[in-house]
Amino acid sequence: MNPVDPITTEIIRNAFISIASDMNATLIRSAFTPVIYEGKDCSVALIDENGEVLGQSLGLPLFLGNLEICVKIMAERYGWDYFQEGDVFYMNDSYMTGTHLNDSTIIMPIFWRGQRIGFAASRAHWLDVGAKDPGTPVDSHEIYQEGTRWGPTRLYDAGKPRQDVIELLRLNSRFGDATIGDLNAQIAAGNTGEQRLQALFERFGPETIRAARDEIYKQTEAREREEITALPDGEYSAEGTIDDDGLGNGPIPVKLKVTIAGDAMTVDLAGSADQAAGPVNCGLTQTVAAARVAYKLLICSEESPNGGSFQALDVQAPVRSIFHAQEPAPCGWYFTPLGLLIDLIVKALSEVLPGKAAGAHYGDSMVITIAGQDPRHNDDFYLMIEPTTGGWGAFDGGDGANSLINNVNGSFKDLPIEVFESKYPLRILSYGIRQDSGGAGKYRGGNGTYREYLVESDSSLWLWFERSDTPAWGLFGGGSGAAPKVLIQRPGQETMERLKANDIKIPRGSVIRSMTGGGGGYGDPEERDPRQVREDLLDGFISPEHASTVYGVSPEAVD
Repeated sequence: MNPVDPITTEIIRNAFISIASDMNATLIRSAFTPVIYEGKDCSVALIDENGEVLGQSLGLPLFLGNLEICVKIMAERYGWDYFQEGDVFYMNDSYMTGTHLNDSTIIMPIFWRGQRIGFAASRAHWLDVGAKDPGTPVDSHEIYQEGTRWGPTRLYDAGKPRQDVIELLRLNSRFGDATIGDLNAQIAAGNTGEQRLQALFERFGPETIRAARDEIYKQTEAREREEITALPDGEYSAEGTIDDDGLGNGPIPVKLKVTIAGDAMTVDLAGSADQAAGPVNCGLTQTVAAARVAYKLLICSEESPNGGSFQALDVQAPVRSIFHAQEPAPCGWYFTPLGLLIDLIVKALSEVLPGKAAGAHYGDSMVITIAGQDPRHNDDFYLMIEPTTGGWGAFDGGDGANSLINNVNGSFKDLPIEVFESKYPLRILSYGIRQDSGGAGKYRGGNGTYREYLVESDSSLWLWFERSDTPAWGLFGGGSGAAPKVLIQRPGQETMERLKANDIKIPRGSVIRSMTGGGGGYGDPEERDPRQVREDLLDGFISPEHASTVYGVSPEAVD
C-alpha cells in the first residue's frame, strides 16, 4: 500500500470523526423519547471493515471502545461474510454487549461498489423493553425479569424490513410505538454514516483511505505506548465498596491491581465480588469499556479514540464476578460498579500521575424513576427516568466541577425543567447546588445537586442512588465529598429516607427531594487560598460555618 501524505491523513482523520458526529446528531434529532433527544443517552461509532473504530462522536464514555467489540462478537459467531448490504442488526444481550437490556445496539454494514468498507453502529437507551416493572427494576434477581433479551438479530434483510420481528419488538414494550421510533432514529443514524463514508471513498479511493487509516492507528498506538513507558514499572492497587445490590446484600467489594510493565498496562479485577444476587452485575465487554474510560482519562486524553487506541491495555476479570457476569445474573444497574472502577483506577495511578489524577467524583447515575397515569392526557401511562448530576473531584490546579453528570455518562443531560413539566404530571419545586457537599482541599471538590419533585398524580417511585458507603474520596490530603440522600414526603405520613426503592406508591401531592454527593478534594485544606474560600462563600458553594470550621476563614471577612 502506498504511503499517504500527512495533510491527507489529517483530513481523513477529521472526516472520520465528523461522520460520527453527523450520525450522532441524526440520532438525537430523530429520536422519539426524551431520554434520547433531551438526555442524549446514546452513542455512535464509525467502524472499519475489520471491526476497528474509525471515529466516535461525543456521547456516553461508558460505550467507549464497546461498539466495535459487538461487531467482532457477531463476526466470531457468524463469520464476516454474514454481513450483507442493506442489513440491519439489533442486539441487547447483557452478556454480549455488557450493558443492561434497555441499551439497544444497532449495527449496519456499509458497502461501496460491492465491497464491505465498514460498519455504522449506535447504542441508545430504549425507555422500556418489557421488564417486570416499567423501565429497569431495582430488585430483579435474574435477567429474565429485566426485559426481552436479544442476541444479534437481523431486522432488515438486504434492505427489506422483517416486519414480524420488528412487530415483536413493538409488542414487548410498554411504549411500543416510541420504541420503533427510536429504532428508526438509530437506523437513520446508520444511513447517515453510510452515505458519508461512501462519499469519502468516492473522493479519496480505498487505497488512500486505508493507508491513512493504518497511519492513524499506528500513530495513536505509538503515542499511548510512549506515555505508558514514561511511568515507573510496578503494581498499583485500590479498592472500595458498592453500598448494596438492590436486594439489601452489601457492601460489595471492588478491588483492582494496575500493572505497568514497559509499554503495557494491565488492569486485574481479581478479588472483586462474585456476581451478585441483585442487578449490579455487568458483562465483560462493558468492564473493558469502563477500564478504557479510566485509561483515556490518564493516557493521551486529548486524542479521539480510534482503532489504534487501547492496544497497550489488557483487562482481566474473573468469570462469574460482578465484572464478568454469566446467565442468569441480573444486569439492570450494571454501571454502578463501573463508575467506582473508573475512580479506583485513577486512584491507583495517582501516585505516578499526580498531575493528571483527580479526587473521586460522586460516583453513580443516581437515577430517579416515576411512573403512573397522566390525567392531562386521558390517563395515558407515563414513565420518567432521570439520572441526576453531582460533584466531581478536584485536581492539581483546579476545583472539581459542580453538578456535572457522572463519568460513565459524559454528554448525558438532565432534563430541562420546561421539558420535564410539559411531558410529565410532575413539577420541579426547587433545583440547585447542594451547599457544602464538595470535599475540602487546597482545591475544593465539586458540589452535588438537589432537586425537589412535586407529584401531581398518583404514581410509583423507583430509586437507585449509590456510593454512601464509599463516598468520593480526596487525594493528597483532600477531604471526601458528602454522600447522597433522598427524602420522600407523602401526604399525612412521616418523611421516608431511601437510597434504593422499588415501586413505592406515591400519591398525588407527594414530594421527593434528591441530594447527590460531592466530589473529593485535592491537597491540604489549610493550603487553600482564603480569597477562593471567600469567593465560594459569595457564590453560595459553602456555608459560613464551613468556611470557618474547615478552612479557618471568618465569614465576617467577606464583603
